[in-house]
Amino acid sequence: MVVAGIVLVVLATVVVGTHGVRVRSTGDFLVASRSVSTRVNAMAVAGEYLSAASFLGVASLILRDGVGALWYPIGFTAGYLTLLVCVAAPLRRFGAYTIPDFVEGRLGDPRLRPLAAIVTLTISGLYVVPQFIGAARVLRGVTSLPYWSGIAITATVICGIVGFGGMRSATYMQAFEYAVKLFCIAVPAAVLLILVHPAERHAAVSSDRSSFASATTVEFDRGTTLVLTEPVAAAVSSGPGGPSQEVLGVGEHALPAGSRITFPAGSQVPALHGTNALGGPAWRRPLLDLGGFGHPLFGTWSVLLATVLGTMGLPHILTRFHTAPTGRAARRTAVATIGLVGLFYISPPVYGLLARSVAPQLSLTGHSDIVVVTLPGLALDTGAGLLTAVAAAGAFAAFLSTSSGLLLAAGAAVSHDLLPRARSGEQEIRRLRAGVALVALAAALVALGARDLDLGVTVGWAFGLAASTFTPLLILGIWTDRLTSAGAAAGLFTGAMLSSAAVLVTVVTPPGRGWVAVLLAEPAAWSIAASFAVMLGVSHLTARSRRPATGALLLMHSADD
Repeated sequence: MVVAGIVLVVLATVVVGTHGVRVRSTGDFLVASRSVSTRVNAMAVAGEYLSAASFLGVASLILRDGVGALWYPIGFTAGYLTLLVCVAAPLRRFGAYTIPDFVEGRLGDPRLRPLAAIVTLTISGLYVVPQFIGAARVLRGVTSLPYWSGIAITATVICGIVGFGGMRSATYMQAFEYAVKLFCIAVPAAVLLILVHPAERHAAVSSDRSSFASATTVEFDRGTTLVLTEPVAAAVSSGPGGPSQEVLGVGEHALPAGSRITFPAGSQVPALHGTNALGGPAWRRPLLDLGGFGHPLFGTWSVLLATVLGTMGLPHILTRFHTAPTGRAARRTAVATIGLVGLFYISPPVYGLLARSVAPQLSLTGHSDIVVVTLPGLALDTGAGLLTAVAAAGAFAAFLSTSSGLLLAAGAAVSHDLLPRARSGEQEIRRLRAGVALVALAAALVALGARDLDLGVTVGWAFGLAASTFTPLLILGIWTDRLTSAGAAAGLFTGAMLSSAAVLVTVVTPPGRGWVAVLLAEPAAWSIAASFAVMLGVSHLTARSRRPATGALLLMHSADD
């Protein structure tokens, strides 16, 4: 049934994305000839934006790290408010196809185009690889299909649809898949709320202790360190022999890959090293302390800055606003998108909270990222298969819709922004199709070799990178005439290096606590400020090279209808 649901979504996506679509020009391929209506465009923006991080990740973060993770959907949604106020209409009036187009046109320096294109490729790559990995994990988690099959299906379908019809195909597909995702996450959530026992619903939001309702066997397919706050008598198996009855004392217990523990009914759910105890005070605190670095208030503010300002700088989202007929239509699209995204985010917390009381073992296995798909089967007896199929189909819709926009943005960066200008429109379209295929192949190969990648790290890196590079560039380029090409280049380089270096240092060094640890783990608060400061400082020092911007500013801020 699960495979049938996924196949149905894939076939429907192909039909919707290719029916009646013809590409006649570069503008048709990249921005759908700027003719997408507000209603369709808003659904397409929401469909593109609500990725695996939204469909699967929010519920996973709530289960793993606590209710403070609710700040993520708040930040994701509020990002469209800043985009509405600061960017949507002026950027559309400027008339560029891509962000590198805008950078070159606004500052008059063709040397900035390849730098902006490289940043676009990096952000898109960090975002699209988790979509492919997520598809593989979901398909492997609910079927017997191998890991590579989810990557192959996603890459092939999206490459074919986007290569066939460009932005017009992507628009129809994303609008359709927003409706699919909303249905597939809201309906199982509503059924779970109705059918799960009232005592379990109450425990999900009120109890300060999470325990196993019945004897539960947990298998660990990777090395894990459990943290126990009370002793528990459990059946433990960590080798070829059968399980042995052991008393696991208070403290940390390192388990090798392949270990299996059967916890007795009523025993407290242990925590994984570096995460909050399920249901404990830190888990219920409405602040983020991912990784246990300390200073949760600063960490929460930094995450909010990354998500709110990062949304404004995501290339595949910004490209969607170029498809609006006018600046006013772009603003209306942003307003409608806020409502659509907010409506979607009502449902993911249901899964994360219910899993705490119904299936707490999901917080221990390292596979909490598919809690939305697996929870119906663990929580219900009647209709579980159907609900699992619905949730899996919705997850695949998320992978497909987001990947389409990312591959289009990355393919345009390769073919339209990095390569020399094409001699004809037909050659440009052939290049764009080849660029999409090249990016899809590269992302699929990376996903095949990075199956254990932490999806939250890469998606967070993408948001932080966008917030530290394109967001300062867009705000200063749209709202002031003081920006110079040297300032823009220096700020882009500074923001990219600082935000990326901080993430890489956090990944490769042992976990720690204190200000240094949290500043490296959540760098947005200072990397964004540094990028703004460098852009303004270098622009002041190179003011004599400033290109007159009066015409561009008047164009971006004039009424268009």
